[in-house]
Amino acid sequence: MTKRMKMKARITRHIGTGGVLVLCIGLLAACGSVHKSIEPNRQVTTLVRDTLLPEQQRKYDYFYLEAMRMKMQRKYDAAFDLLQHCLRISPHASSALYEVAQYYVALKQVERGEALLEQAVRYAPDNYWYSQGLVNLYLQQQETDKATALLEDMAVRFLDKLDPVYSLLDLYNRQEKYDKVLTLLNRLETKLGKSEQISMEKFRIYVQQQDKENAFKEIESLVAEYPKDTRYQVVLGDVYLDNDKKEEAYAIYRKVLDTEPDNAAALYSLANYYELTGQTERYEQQLDTLLLNRKVEPDIKMDVMRRLIVRNEQAGKDSTRVITLFDRILEQDTDEPNMPMLYAQYLLSKGMNTQAWPVLERVLQIDPTNTAARMTLLGEAVREENYQDIIRLCEAGTESNPDMLEFYFYLAIAYNQAERTDEVIETCRKALTHLTPDSKKEVVSDFYAVMGDAYHMKAMDEAAYQAYDSALVYNPNNIGALNNYAYYLSLERKNLDKAEEMSYKTVKAEPQNATYLDTYAWILFEKGNYVQARLYIDQAMKSDEEKSAEVVEHCGDIYYMVGEVEQAVEYWKQALELGNNTKTLKQKIEQRKYIREPDK
Repeated sequence: MTKRMKMKARITRHIGTGGVLVLCIGLLAACGSVHKSIEPNRQVTTLVRDTLLPEQQRKYDYFYLEAMRMKMQRKYDAAFDLLQHCLRISPHASSALYEVAQYYVALKQVERGEALLEQAVRYAPDNYWYSQGLVNLYLQQQETDKATALLEDMAVRFLDKLDPVYSLLDLYNRQEKYDKVLTLLNRLETKLGKSEQISMEKFRIYVQQQDKENAFKEIESLVAEYPKDTRYQVVLGDVYLDNDKKEEAYAIYRKVLDTEPDNAAALYSLANYYELTGQTERYEQQLDTLLLNRKVEPDIKMDVMRRLIVRNEQAGKDSTRVITLFDRILEQDTDEPNMPMLYAQYLLSKGMNTQAWPVLERVLQIDPTNTAARMTLLGEAVREENYQDIIRLCEAGTESNPDMLEFYFYLAIAYNQAERTDEVIETCRKALTHLTPDSKKEVVSDFYAVMGDAYHMKAMDEAAYQAYDSALVYNPNNIGALNNYAYYLSLERKNLDKAEEMSYKTVKAEPQNATYLDTYAWILFEKGNYVQARLYIDQAMKSDEEKSAEVVEHCGDIYYMVGEVEQAVEYWKQALELGNNTKTLKQKIEQRKYIREPDK
């Protein structure tokens, strides 16, 4: 075996018998040991590169490009071999060293990969990406000192790149080297100009060092740099207020408000000043001034109200003050939905549901697509079984949010209660046109089940059975569909074995459900299994607290078939009293015998 074949065989053992190597070809992402090619706090040393004859250079370029082509085709074995050949031509070629390093890192031979990557950086110190890749590897290996030393060198070598500076800032902050942080921030400020972000970061560092004098000077210099930008003046006031220089803060706020009476930041900061100085009445007046100012942006008012709610709760105060403010804000006839939505959420959190409903209705008037408001109102309508409200909310919901299947579902149920059968079917059909690959099969099944019920009400039994079949395809455990399908089959006295099998699933799933027990008992009755039917109808009677007339009549029928005539007649009379006023039932009572309903 040639030397090249041995190398390939060794690599193959690392890769796997299939020769497929999954590599991380971006920035290095692995863990390993330390290689001591670059000592901490020592700059990168530039080494002399290979000087190739033109013919050798052409060979190197050819094999390197071929290696990259193999890599793009995910033929990693071939690419690795070609890169090794490149290094035999030019042992100090940074491009090949960099690529081979990544193979070793991906193979978890991090120490060897790191050594090769360090060589690539030494032989090509002007290549930013080689250095950046090595920094990333150091950081991933938690070799912080090495990463810091290399970043310091990169910050000097690559003056047009800011990423090394930002990375150094992060490292210095974590190491609490605040003097070095300030040096870098000053360098950024020289390059980018004075900015709020840099000044605030410098301020934070000065505060960490307990250097309040320089901390204040930093913000004051920001104000001096941008004297017409009142934002920085308010920031300075806030810094004074946070550091117990209340009078200086108050003077700044008043100065800003004298020139800009509607400055929201200053209005809010002044309110904070009044609160901190114990001027409760002025604090509340100031909040009123801010919240009732039409020129203040809605987002700012929302933020203030949220903070006010939190403070009110923390102080254990009642909701009167908050509710009064909400009411006064909404009196301004705002066309922005977030404030009334926040108000409604607050009322609901306080258990003031009745007061919340008109506020949510207002939200929908402003923004009909507000799903949260509509769903909250819909939930209340469902709990109250207010089908007219359900229809109103869901009809608008299917228009404003046509892809929300919940609105179609509740609309179909409400139409069904209103006996608007054609609209039930049409609503379900519309809903099914909005299905997506992510639609839950259980939801699709429910729509077909509702369609089946509607078709049955229209005496379209074959269409109903087809709909139930579709429902059970999507969800074989759809209990409602199983029960209704089975019961309607029993009424037609056909496919009773199939009906019994479906009905048994429902009884097994919900053994105390009177409706499902009644269906199963009735199917057994139709099959002539009267004794077994009696066991299930007795259980249904125990579970049926409201005593459905239909269940009670079935009980009488079953009792008659097991020879208990007197008890059967009593049950038939109860069914009559419960409102089952049919001709057949009256005949059963009069003739004291079971009379089968006419075939459908």
